Amino acid sequence: MKNFASPMSRKTVRFRVTGRVQGVGYRAFVFEKAREWGVGGWVANCRDGSVGGVAEIGEETLSLWREALLSGPPGARVEKLEIEEAEERDLLPEGRPEFRIERECL
Repeated sequence: MKNFASPMSRKTVRFRVTGRVQGVGYRAFVFEKAREWGVGGWVANCRDGSVGGVAEIGEETLSLWREALLSGPPGARVEKLEIEEAEERDLLPEGRPEFRIERECL
């Protein structure tokens, strides 16, 4: 696992991706990118058909993260990506550093 950022340059962001993002391996794709880049947080399918989550990420890695979320895995078709700053408490539980796949959006 690569960690591109020191703890001082990390930020917490909430993201939501809409389009054809469920049933195509999108969460697993996000999970692998997070592990590769040292991103903490979670990703989940949402009831409205989108995929959402929270990431604790280095500012230097944020543009790569955005590009990855926009492209997705083969078979995905991203229509819209929203990324906004979030609170550390959104990481749940208590900001565990590893990235995980949740059953549904929190």
